Amino acid sequence: MTDRTPVRAGRREWWGLVVLGLPTLLVSMDASILLLALPEISAQLAPSSSELLWIVDIYTFVIAGTLVTAGTLGDRIGRRRLLLIGAACFGAASVLAAFSTSGLMLIAARGLLGLAGATLMPSTLALLTTMFTVPAQRARAIAVWMSCFSAGVALGPVAGGLLVQWFWWGAVFLVGVPIMVLLLVVGPRVLPEYREPNAGRLDPVSVVLSLVVVLGVVYGLKELAAGGPVVTALVVIAVGVAGGVVFVRRQLALAQPLVDLRLFANRTFTTGMVTLLVGLLTTAGIQVFVTQYLQIVLGLSPLVAGTWMVPQALAVIVGTQLSPWLAERVRIAFIVAGGSVVSGAGFIVFTQVGGALALAVVVVGNVVISLGTAPLMALSTELVVGSVPEDKTGSASALNETVGELGAALGVALLGSLGTVLYRTRMATTASELPPDARAEASDTISGAAAVADRLPPAEGTLVLDTARTAFTDALQTVSTVAAAVAFALSALVVVVLRHVAKPKPAAVAN
Repeated sequence: MTDRTPVRAGRREWWGLVVLGLPTLLVSMDASILLLALPEISAQLAPSSSELLWIVDIYTFVIAGTLVTAGTLGDRIGRRRLLLIGAACFGAASVLAAFSTSGLMLIAARGLLGLAGATLMPSTLALLTTMFTVPAQRARAIAVWMSCFSAGVALGPVAGGLLVQWFWWGAVFLVGVPIMVLLLVVGPRVLPEYREPNAGRLDPVSVVLSLVVVLGVVYGLKELAAGGPVVTALVVIAVGVAGGVVFVRRQLALAQPLVDLRLFANRTFTTGMVTLLVGLLTTAGIQVFVTQYLQIVLGLSPLVAGTWMVPQALAVIVGTQLSPWLAERVRIAFIVAGGSVVSGAGFIVFTQVGGALALAVVVVGNVVISLGTAPLMALSTELVVGSVPEDKTGSASALNETVGELGAALGVALLGSLGTVLYRTRMATTASELPPDARAEASDTISGAAAVADRLPPAEGTLVLDTARTAFTDALQTVSTVAAAVAFALSALVVVVLRHVAKPKPAAVAN
């Protein structure tokens, strides 16, 4: 932070905000735009259940593991420069992903997209705080930035459904190319360059350790869920945990750590982080099931499935815009806790999925969950950044973004793995009459079951597909029950720990 005299932003800064909104919208959209393309990807590339989960969440895991590193790099080489480099890399990786010919190739391309995306997110927020120094204007600018992020998350599945229906699954990646080209052309004209005079040094050891922790633990959990070698999975998890211990000790010992862990001594800061992590974990974890349920269980086309997710997108936008208004009148702990309760109610709705009203249940459940999750996303920056000293707001913002991405990725990994285990267990007891190869494919993913059904005589194929749909529905109901329990527990934690936090001051957001 610097002690510059605040100067009111002019037309160039507001146009710059529009430009910064483009990569923010795209990066958040790319985390969810793939969901409605999953059945088509499964049919074309035939990934295993473990590979399918990696295709979804390698993007957010790489972002989570490299956000803080990218923020430090931007302070050193220039935030605008890093933003433009990231835009070029994001466009190139998008083309690679669109034309992938195997599950492993798509995983690698999504990983590169995550690496490029990590350079975009901290650069946009850091440039925004540089451009808008008057507290009231900065508060408005941050609200616009957060609305772009929320809208991207909500609109991703809708855009994905439209693109898959009209073109092919690779089109969900190509949509980002023209946006990145526009950023490269307009960005240098309206965005200022800024370098932090006292930027910390980049610690390569900490960077590697952070990736070992995230990817090691998640890979081990996925292998356990996929029925892989237990010993290997446990060893990988142990390596990840050991890396975490070394990482924590190193950060506490360094004069300029990659992550300032001392911030977690503040219980308001820590609870805000936990709230964001858990809130996005449950929401993102459910969405992996919902998109496949709409298309494979209910038999909707990608276009129709995407259309039925429009109410969810509108609910996110409405909830995000209402959150600051509520924060002026109600303690933030009660707003966030109330949002968690509402989300829990939405998960309870999902436990009733199935039968003639299945589509209505999905739409209502999605809307209720989105209305509840919106305060978690919209107010997390106020809660986290407002609870630390002014000279620590940069570190707090970077950690806030990292935890948000990590929560979404963990949701896919943990709840997705739980759903996979439940689906496999049910299929193992009901598909025993199938040939071994067909039984293994049908029990791996519901998309695999659909492929097996297409190769069988009509009567047998219908039986296999009906069995898979029932198993998948049961898995969705159980995962929703777990998510509801987590959401209700989170609301109780927030009320107890944060009941002392007063209504946020505008300056807390602006600074």
